[in-house]
Amino acid sequence: MVCSEGMTCSIFLQVQSLQYCDILGAGMTGKICELCTTAGGTVLWASPTCRVVLVDDPSYPGFCRVVWTAHVREMSDLEPAQRQSLMNVVFAVETVVRSLFTPDKMNLASLGNLTPHLHWHVIPRWHDDRHFPEPIWGSVQRDAPRPHPAVSADTLRQALGKQLHPDEHQG
Repeated sequence: MVCSEGMTCSIFLQVQSLQYCDILGAGMTGKICELCTTAGGTVLWASPTCRVVLVDDPSYPGFCRVVWTAHVREMSDLEPAQRQSLMNVVFAVETVVRSLFTPDKMNLASLGNLTPHLHWHVIPRWHDDRHFPEPIWGSVQRDAPRPHPAVSADTLRQALGKQLHPDEHQG
């Protein structure tokens, strides 16, 4: 069986109506990719090519991931139109999170060092959050930040549905 960009898949799984693959490749031999076998969070919106999930992190309300469905390691593995489509979703998520959570700053990150599956982190930041001004993976700067806006997954889901194309599937 062949998965994206001609890479051979060892298994092909059906999870929450989306297709994922366990890739045999650099650094993944014998391991199952977390973002291929799980949604990676609460699904807020999905299309055939990607999904938006809410990350369960009480220190960072509104922290979302945009996950490419197929197991792809890098942005440059995508065709130009696919890259643009993915970034349109990332920017839509940023717009919705900014509107609903009113953070001091937004962080967009695509790392994949621990999970080499293409995904973007969309993270609202506040000057008094646990890690500011460090990245959220950096050293803790304070233990008890003030509470930040609470927005339900349903509210996020509805706002994303309005921001993204209505003809695409919502999670």
